[in-house]
Amino acid sequence: MDFPYTMPLRVVFRDLDALGHVNNAVYLTYFEHARVAYGLQLVGGSTLTDLAFIVAEATVTYLKPAHYDDDLLLGVRVGNIGTKSFVMEYGLERPATGDVLARGRTVQVWFNYETQRSEAVPASFRQTVERDNERFGRGR
Repeated sequence: MDFPYTMPLRVVFRDLDALGHVNNAVYLTYFEHARVAYGLQLVGGSTLTDLAFIVAEATVTYLKPAHYDDDLLLGVRVGNIGTKSFVMEYGLERPATGDVLARGRTVQVWFNYETQRSEAVPASFRQTVERDNERFGRGR
């Protein structure tokens, strides 16, 4: 996976639906875990209050089902960065087989909680993302 941030996941019972595979909504929770962890790394933070962005849009493309006790690998990267928003892209795979199970995308808006308004994405964030993307051959 060509993602600057990856995290292992194991499917647990609570992730399943009545048909025995991971429920569609759980994929968004998986993406959230990666978004928060990678976001903290990008901003050099350690608590949720260090994340000055909110999700404005989320999409998931389901390719193959995941099942109980599957070991998975989730990758995340920052794609396009606009004036006040940026895209995060996700890939979920089963490393044992190389199967890609899902792809996803979220749009985040840089947000000031005090003023309740969006703000410009900081230059420092852009620079950190560029460095990460260059490390993985995704330079702009």
